[in-house]
Amino acid sequence: LVQVVESGGGLVQAGGSLRLSCTAYGLTFDNYAMGWFRQVQGKEREGVSCIWWSGDIAYYADSVKGRFTISRDNAKNTLYLEMNSLKPEDTAMYYCVAHAYGYCSSSLGSDDYEYWGQGTQVTVSS
Repeated sequence: LVQVVESGGGLVQAGGSLRLSCTAYGLTFDNYAMGWFRQVQGKEREGVSCIWWSGDIAYYADSVKGRFTISRDNAKNTLYLEMNSLKPEDTAMYYCVAHAYGYCSSSLGSDDYEYWGQGTQVTVSS
């Protein structure tokens, strides 16, 4: 059984920082590209960032470039998203995703990902 489990969400003031974590179970982690999506209730899901199996290549949505950093520790089966200079518009449910191909693309298309976590809520107050 494959599971991806997010943690680290919470309430933070604008300008603050949070680090999300995602641990994957039941898969060979370093065979998978990993990523983060977010969604506000009633709005479309948005790709935030993804990273190749090797950790060498990552892509970001324009809305988070320069503020968010994705990384992974293959020895710990864990993915991270460091979020700095948070804005109220970053408020959303954040989902960790896994893609068996090992490589992701800058398009950050949600159809590419086979496994999704349950999400962790990030709320940024103004």
